[in-house]
Amino acid sequence: MSAPNTPVASPTDDTAQTDNKATRREWIGLLVLTLPCLLIAMDMTVLHLAVPALTASLNPTSDQLLWIVDIYGFFIAGSLITMGTLGDRIGRRKLLMIGGGCFGAASVLAAFSDTPEMLIFARGVLGIAGATLMPSTLSLIRSMFHNDKERSFAIAAWMTTFMVGTAAGPLLGGLVLSYLWWGAVFLLNVPVMGLLLIVAPILLPEHKAKSFGRLDLFSAALSLGSVLAIIYGVKVIAAYGFGSDALSALVFGLLGAWVFIRRQRKLADPLLDLDLLKQKTIALPIVIQ
Repeated sequence: MSAPNTPVASPTDDTAQTDNKATRREWIGLLVLTLPCLLIAMDMTVLHLAVPALTASLNPTSDQLLWIVDIYGFFIAGSLITMGTLGDRIGRRKLLMIGGGCFGAASVLAAFSDTPEMLIFARGVLGIAGATLMPSTLSLIRSMFHNDKERSFAIAAWMTTFMVGTAAGPLLGGLVLSYLWWGAVFLLNVPVMGLLLIVAPILLPEHKAKSFGRLDLFSAALSLGSVLAIIYGVKVIAAYGFGSDALSALVFGLLGAWVFIRRQRKLADPLLDLDLLKQKTIALPIVIQ
């Protein structure tokens, strides 16, 4: 009489998830990754209270003042897709460190700007550098945390830092202005970016795509031009109401976005894989960015 068949024990999904739990190194790495995100958000609002002192010091025109305040957000939004793709190619940690170094250097340049044009340029460089940091931090979080619950928590913490930074910008800016000159609000970035450059090679893994095609420069230009045009149109409408300049910018931006989407669907190696937007865990962070 043969013995009854007994099922062979196999690891359950819970066991597999337990085996993939992050170590202390990953959690400390998460803290390191949230710090630049906090600063990126702070720099969106930190100038709000500094505008009167800045205006008295540099005497910008009304148009220059608008560019000083807005160009940072313009270039972050316009460069995100391109910088995310660039990180896939050269390595996300490497891009994070390049962006951190540029962000710190541009912060010093902004702090000691003595003309409106110099400050506008510095804020533009800050925006491009910020665009390298945002997708790099998110990609590294996704590669560091393999447990679903821990990854969800890490992404939630990443998104929370942007909300905290946006709210903290005016508070910290006001505190700095109570004791120092307006340019000192930018110097808050320098020690944090210095810390990032020191600890990133120790705590953060390098990660890049295993295979990738040629970088489509036309798609990169389309994404930048479309986003900038749409944001510019919305800003002009908010400030001055509907006009030919605002409507022209919106039409140009929306047309460029339509061409960009159609091009991505046809390319073998698109700049942005539109199918990823169907996944909530990926789509939501992209919208936050």
